[in-house]
Amino acid sequence: MKLRDRDGRDHLIRMAEGAFAIDGRPCTLVVERAAPAAKEPSITASGSIAVEGAAARIARASRILVEGIHDAELVEKVWGDDLRIEGVVVERLDGMDDLMPVVRGFGPRPNRRLGILLDHLVPGSKEQRAAQAIEHPDVLITGHPYIDVWQAVRPAVVGIEAWPDVPKGEDWKEGICRRLGVDEPGRFWKQILGSVSSYRDLEAPLVGAVEQLIDFVTEPSA
Repeated sequence: MKLRDRDGRDHLIRMAEGAFAIDGRPCTLVVERAAPAAKEPSITASGSIAVEGAAARIARASRILVEGIHDAELVEKVWGDDLRIEGVVVERLDGMDDLMPVVRGFGPRPNRRLGILLDHLVPGSKEQRAAQAIEHPDVLITGHPYIDVWQAVRPAVVGIEAWPDVPKGEDWKEGICRRLGVDEPGRFWKQILGSVSSYRDLEAPLVGAVEQLIDFVTEPSA
């Protein structure tokens, strides 16, 4: 390496430790290294900024209830990181025919709120009638218009053009599987769930309904 001293003379030196001196003190040249690039924040499946290294919060008294195991698995797949950070537990109703007794048994009150997610929450449905029968300031019922949570997954994500139409009165899941040539509904659900990687793979009504419930049960009481 060529160095020029204070008198303008050039000197050839090796890049070795203590190869030259300044004011009598041995010095070593080192190669400048670029500063590490700033790390981009990780994003959760729900679109939130991930909190690196954060432990799950102790569970709140508030809860979110969903109709069945498939609803619970889908909510966990997309919102699981957020729910653990917030300390929100999702539980299954296994049907919504006895919704009023479930609400009474839970005993909602400030700081013990209850959020309920219903399938097929449309005008005139039994789900809507059940929801309208419950009026409580610490209970929020939201839902989506789809007959089953399967239908809330965008068809293209599953590899189909559209969810087939199933006539009223025919079991929806069985009808879907027959029309798609599926022999094992359980395996098909695993395929559906495995195809979902983020909220973008879901229909907007389901995304909005779940996020409303999370906001409701985590909002500090006045």
